[in-house]
Amino acid sequence: MKKYKILALSLLMTVSLFSQENYKLLSRKALETMWAAKDSSGYVQALSMYEDAFKKFPDEVDGTGLYKASVLAGELKYYDKAFYYLYLLKDIDPEKNGGFPGWRVITGNYSASEYRNLLKDSRWERLKMEALAMKAAFFKQLAAAEEEFFQVSATAIDTTVDGKQLYIQLKNQQQYLPKQQQNYSISFQINDSTKTSYFVHLPANYNPEKKYPLLVFLHGAVRSNALIDFQTAQMNLFDWNRYYTKYAAQYEVILVFPKGSRQYNWMVPDDGFFMVPDMVKQIRKSINVDGNKVFVSGHSNGATGSFSYLMKQPTAFAGFYGFNTYPKVFTGGTFVENIKNRSFINFSTDEDYYYPPNANDDFTKLMQSLKADYKEYRYNGFPHWFPQFDESEPAYEILFKEIQSRKRNPTPNDVSWEFDDEKYGNIDWLSNIRLDTAAPKANWHQTKNFTIDTWLSYNKEDSLVADKVNRQAFDFPRQSGKIIAGYKNNTFTVKTSCIDAFEINISPEMVDMNKKVKVYLNGKLIYDKKIDYDKAFMLQQMQMSADREQLWVNKIVCDTK
Repeated sequence: MKKYKILALSLLMTVSLFSQENYKLLSRKALETMWAAKDSSGYVQALSMYEDAFKKFPDEVDGTGLYKASVLAGELKYYDKAFYYLYLLKDIDPEKNGGFPGWRVITGNYSASEYRNLLKDSRWERLKMEALAMKAAFFKQLAAAEEEFFQVSATAIDTTVDGKQLYIQLKNQQQYLPKQQQNYSISFQINDSTKTSYFVHLPANYNPEKKYPLLVFLHGAVRSNALIDFQTAQMNLFDWNRYYTKYAAQYEVILVFPKGSRQYNWMVPDDGFFMVPDMVKQIRKSINVDGNKVFVSGHSNGATGSFSYLMKQPTAFAGFYGFNTYPKVFTGGTFVENIKNRSFINFSTDEDYYYPPNANDDFTKLMQSLKADYKEYRYNGFPHWFPQFDESEPAYEILFKEIQSRKRNPTPNDVSWEFDDEKYGNIDWLSNIRLDTAAPKANWHQTKNFTIDTWLSYNKEDSLVADKVNRQAFDFPRQSGKIIAGYKNNTFTVKTSCIDAFEINISPEMVDMNKKVKVYLNGKLIYDKKIDYDKAFMLQQMQMSADREQLWVNKIVCDTK
């Protein structure tokens, strides 16, 4: 019998031996009865079951139970009961409601339909006015906290100095202030009409004079999630994320939790892919983040998102991690050699329907053939929801220890980049790379792929079975371009395939600014002169990225024609 089924059986035996009833069990049965109800008699039975649970376990009554009981009572036109439960729900401690304030049910978009029988009762208008007042106070408090989060000291930059001195100023700028809270819910504007939020959890004794590592966690199930205009600690720091919280505290790592949805996320479609890098930019402007120690992790769709940032937009990050990863870009080609610019660690399980172990084995072999900085840790006997189990804790120990030792090189000597969407034509000191897909492809420009022949799935008996398939690991819907570049002794050597133009960003950490810089493109010398500090360019770069550790002082524009 599989380990997770043994655990479930053990839990059932414990419940049977020590308590024939508990609140969760009774409320679950009530919910199932409500779902199965075909007429009002079923609703009466479900409401009675909820009330029985409330009576027997008064200290465990939660927001979900009160919400369902109020809806049932309203549907049955038990007006007094409906309002009784609604008032309890309005004032409930958010910790007993998954972190959500209870007034959201009353002020939400669906309240008019769910409580249609209550709308003509004078009590409904009074209740809604009270809930709206609580909502206004709540968001006023959030806005004040957000404003405080983004406050920095008014450190002046002297732009009258020469370029070298301005560079030193920008690199060493200290504008950070102490923070009044450990947890912040930050609103994030996606477009003119759409907002979401991200949650920031700081180390307990955050010191603005100290640089901290930062880890972004991407949630899974993006298709069943919805955007939300605020977040709480209860939503992010416990349950499946409990080990992130534990080890972030131990190693003093800032945690960031973005909220995505079916339309705006980090996997597919591409509409929300910009969110995570932009959130990191915002945080870097107000929190003392070590720009060379920013990481991405996730589970399921979130792990696929982490892998996608590695493939498409890794510049701001030092390393990537995934629990139960599907290693594929779903919005274009998966150019696996891009991993050479960074690293990835995958924590996989052998009973995962999301991505099968045999495919993970073949992917690992591919990574080894590329000599990529890639590791896979396999945990046997666990399903896709591995982070739910206590046995997942060693994986988090590995992750956080790795974060301590890993550091981004902001000016790597060698870079290699392949892409099929010009939005992602940037990697470290190469930027604004433009495609020329009509040009002939160089013979060294080859894609990598492999065939997956077995996929795991659950049958009608909820047993895991192996299905025979014949699918390619990656799709390549568009023609790509590729660039390989390196520098040494003030000389850049670049070769391109299906590339029209690009820019080389210059740092004094890369070249001697007192000497000429040479650029060889596809074997031809195209640039041979000194390059100076460009103050306007530097200020623009700092404003755009807030990345003190990767600050460019000028650029060389290159055309392949």
